[in-house]
Amino acid sequence: MRAAWLLCDGSVLASLEVADGLLDRTKGLLGRAEYEGALLLPRTRAVHTVGMLFPLDVAFLDADLVVVDSVCLPPLRASLPRRHARNVLEARAGSFERWSLAVGQRLEIRETA
Repeated sequence: MRAAWLLCDGSVLASLEVADGLLDRTKGLLGRAEYEGALLLPRTRAVHTVGMLFPLDVAFLDADLVVVDSVCLPPLRASLPRRHARNVLEARAGSFERWSLAVGQRLEIRETA
């Protein structure tokens, strides 16, 4: 996983982990009891929360990191794939409301130094 910052309109929303590898994308946030920040799953169109210890806010992003849909998934649920999604952003439930994240917003990733 690589570390970065998640931004919207030039403002930092959260610290970000990018799961570039297959193993990192497969594991996601499984096994974590706490999580602050966000996790980006590139090349992903759907996720599940089987084995998760807390509910997730899930945003489906297109290739340009524009939010095409978002849902809150409690544990033991699965999302349906979103047609135009190419990435998935996960965060602890309630994060998107705090960040005022909405469909149509374009997100940015800024690498850490």
